[in-house]
Formats: sequence, C-alpha cells, structure tokens
Amino acid sequence: MAEQLYHAVGKRKSAVARVWMRPGNGRIIVNKKPIEEYFPREVTRTVIGQPLALTDNAGRFDVEVNVHGGGITGQAGAVKHGISRALLEVSAELRSVLKKAGLLTRDPREKERKKYGQKRARARFQYSKR
Repeated sequence: MAEQLYHAVGKRKSAVARVWMRPGNGRIIVNKKPIEEYFPREVTRTVIGQPLALTDNAGRFDVEVNVHGGGITGQAGAVKHGISRALLEVSAELRSVLKKAGLLTRDPREKERKKYGQKRARARFQYSKR
C-alpha cells in the first residue's frame, strides 16, 4: 500500500507554495533545504508552524515545500496557508479550528500599482506654491 501523501497550494502576495505532507517526525523541508536554513528568522518559522501547533500535529507530519515568488514574509505566509489547506485533507474535523484562527483565508492584500506620472502608488511629487 502506498503511503499517505497530502498536497495543497498556499498563496500570499505574489508567493506561491506547493506543500506535500506525509506521516513522519516533524521535519520541514523548504526548497530542498531545512527550514532553519531557508527561513533563518525565528518569527517566520513560528508563523509557518502555527497551523501544526494549533491542531496538535507538530511532530506527526513531514512537510516538503516548493515556494517561489515574493519575499521572505510573503513566502512564509504562503507556506502557512498551504500547510493549513493540507491539514484539511488529513482531517475535515480540523476545519473549524483552522477557520476560527483565520488560517484558511487567503490574505487578499496585494501591492498597489504605481500611478503614472508619480513616484510610487501613493507618493506624490511635492507641491510648490511658488
């Protein structure tokens, strides 16, 4: 019999994370590197572990992630979203816990486009009266 493999996709800003979970001892591999190497900041690792800690699955699954696009924070959010969705495939009973914590909702905030004739999205050139 083939081992259980759960797959999900998570997104945040312009980052996309493809997540594969299998029963194991809690190893998290991101882009073929250990999580400590790919995300050196403790805060980002805490964000990623949130769904597993909340559902008491912290040491029960090995997680393998391919993530691309965006920056470090966006990628961490995408991985968190992907892990949350993969946990739903493991057990549908976890839905209420994850939903209450807001982990299933994709954060809709995107970078606002730069406006023509201006420096940035909101920044305007300084007004000079004289």
